[in-house]
Amino acid sequence: MNTSMHIKPEILKLSRPERSRLFHVEQVHLRFSNGEERMFERLITPPRGAVMVIAIDEDDHLILIREYAAGLDEYVLTLPKGVIDPGEDPVQAANRELQEEAGFGARELHPLKRISAAPNYMGHMLDLVIARDLYPSKLEGDEPEPLEVVRYPLSQIDDLITQADFHEGRAIAALFLLKNWLAENR
Repeated sequence: MNTSMHIKPEILKLSRPERSRLFHVEQVHLRFSNGEERMFERLITPPRGAVMVIAIDEDDHLILIREYAAGLDEYVLTLPKGVIDPGEDPVQAANRELQEEAGFGARELHPLKRISAAPNYMGHMLDLVIARDLYPSKLEGDEPEPLEVVRYPLSQIDDLITQADFHEGRAIAALFLLKNWLAENR
C-alpha cells in the first residue's frame, strides 16, 4: 500500500471570493504528497453543525415536515432538521428542532450517526437522532411560515423513499440507517 496516499496535501493558499450570512466560498490551493498542485473550492459553514430528527410516534408513524426548499424553489417532504445552537449538544438540538418544526417533544432520543453531505465541497456535518416516546410540545422556531406536519406509516418506509417529493439524500440515508437500527433494537 502506498502510504503517501494518506498524507494530507499541503495547503498553499486560502482565499474567500464569496461570502453570505450562512456560508462563504473558500478557494484552497493544495500541494499533494506526489508534488501535484490543484485549486479546489469549498463552502465554509459555521462550525456548530446540524441535526436531523427521525421521529416515530406511538402508532409507528414517522413524523415528517413539508417545507419550502429555496435551493430547488419547491416544497419538499423531509425530516425535521436545523442547526445546533451554542451550548447545545446534538440530542438537545434534535429535541428543540422537533418541537419547533413538528410540535412534538421526545422523552427518548438516540444518536444514530454523524454524516456528511458533500465532503469534497463542504465541511458540514449532520447528526442523525432518533426520537421516540413523543408528546405534544410546540416551541417558536425561525421558520417563515408554519410547516405542514405529515405522519407516514413506518411500515411503508420503502414507499416513502421512492415518493417523488421525498428526495433529500440526507433524509433517505437517515431512513436506511433507521431500518438497520430498528432491526437491532426492536
